[in-house]
Order: sequence, then structure tokens, then C-alpha cells
Amino acid sequence: MADKPLLDWFDLPHRVLSLHGRDALEFAHAHFMSDVAALDELHWQWSGWLTPKGRVIALFALLKLGPERLWLLLPDADPGLLAEQLRRFVFRSRLEIAAPVLHVRGRFLRPQRALGARFDGPPMDDMVRVELDMGTPTAPRTMLLSGLDPATPDSIAAGVHQSHGTQAWGRFDLTHGLPRLSPDQSGQWTPQMLSLDRLNAFSVSKGCYPGQEIVARTHFLGKAKRGLARLRGAGVGQLDEVMLGDVSGPGVSMVTPIGQVICAAGEEGLAVLPTPLPDSALSTGGHACEVVPLLDGLAR
Repeated sequence: MADKPLLDWFDLPHRVLSLHGRDALEFAHAHFMSDVAALDELHWQWSGWLTPKGRVIALFALLKLGPERLWLLLPDADPGLLAEQLRRFVFRSRLEIAAPVLHVRGRFLRPQRALGARFDGPPMDDMVRVELDMGTPTAPRTMLLSGLDPATPDSIAAGVHQSHGTQAWGRFDLTHGLPRLSPDQSGQWTPQMLSLDRLNAFSVSKGCYPGQEIVARTHFLGKAKRGLARLRGAGVGQLDEVMLGDVSGPGVSMVTPIGQVICAAGEEGLAVLPTPLPDSALSTGGHACEVVPLLDGLAR
């Protein structure tokens, strides 16, 4: 990550959904899984929206830009579709839900002013420039949300460097336990299955929100039987089932499915597996794989 191209800005696929109005914070606190009421202005936290059965519809970073404005920074979810789904629950709340057009970029350098959960640069008119600290104390990473001309940042990577930077960003998310969920996984996993407690992404004490009863019951009764694991192996990128048993041994026919790879970057991926992890050989995509530790530092 010390390569010169990764020190330049590169485009990211993240998009933004805006909640604006007198009831924006109250609406978000009642519907999202993090403690929105406890979020300070010009700070952000990991959050998400769940089904009534406690399954993650969308995972996002939630930014509080002011007393009546929040941004949902979406790494994977479609903002238009999410906005349409959320509007069904607005009823009489005084709230506007919109998808502003912003340029989202990243680079592997320490932020100039943002630090941890505090971001820099509240938006003013069309001159939007918000800097976020998306790194860890030992591995710096900066994200910039901008309404300015795409060439505004001081140095822009081009061509293959753009792709290299975007891929490196995804690998960083993966190694630090931030799952990247494809649209077909919406409503499939609980916060505990995704180990989102590692990111402080959900609350079990703030009160009611969709899925809260199931999330709290799982937490307090200790019934989380599956969690996130980082895997490494030649078959991980196929996003296949994870099998228990030695795929190269004579008992290949005896392997049994125990989990699922949900996202990958090269030969590393994140999988939902039983907890505690079985002390036995694992395979996926027809190849042996190993469990490697998740890195810390992305919690906010």
C-alpha cells in the first residue's frame, strides 16, 4: 500500500443518501440499528437498516452533518432503491430523502483534518468537501466526498492505477472485517452473523428499531452461533460454500457444508462460519483454505 499510485486519489463506488428535515434524526434513530441519538455533530458511525426479522438490508457509514441533516454513505447498496424503501415509512414525518450526486474518492494517506469518528468539512451550498478518516492508527486511509469538479483533488490516479486503488480499498475493508454485501445478500444476514459488534455498528440498548428484539435477544442470551471469519485460499474468490473436511484427502466425499463466503478480494475473503470455529480442515471452491485473523481499527 506504500506504492506511489495508492498515495494519489482514486475513485470509489460508494454513493450517498441524504436525510434532511426536522424529523431526520428521530426517523433515523427509530429505523437504523446504531444509536443515532448519541451521535455528535460532525461525527460518523457504522450503522445499518434491518428487516423486522433482524437481517441486514443495507450496511453504511452514518454521518451527522447538522441537527437536521444526515448522510448515509453506502459502499454497496443502491441509493435510489434504498430511498424508495425508506420513504414507505416516512408517513407524517417532516423529512426529505434524496441521493445527492457526489464524487467519492480515496487514498492511502493520513487525513489532513479528520480524525477517527470526527469528519471535516460540513457542506455549504454546492461547495461540498467532506473528509473522513477511514483508516486505522497504523494504516492510514482517507475518503473525500466532493461536489467539486472531478479534477479538483491535488493528484488523481488514472487508468490501471484507478482500478488498483479501488481493489486495494476493498481488500483493506475485508481484512479489517467490514463485509461488502452484494444486492442478492440483502436481508440474508443478522448483525451478529456479520460480527458487526467489532465495528460498534449496532445497539442493543437504545430502544426499538426494526429487528431490535431479535438482535437484543441473540446478544443477551448468547445465541450467536455464527460469525465472520477471514479465509485465505485459492478457491475463496468463487464465493462458494465453506466445507468441513480435507478436500485433498481420501475422504473428499465426506466433506460437509458449514458456512458461506460472502465477499472476496483475490484469494482472501470473509465467510459466515460457526462459532467457535471448528478445529478441522476447511475448503471452499474445491481448494483447501485457512482462517487468518481479522485486523482491528475500523470501529467508530
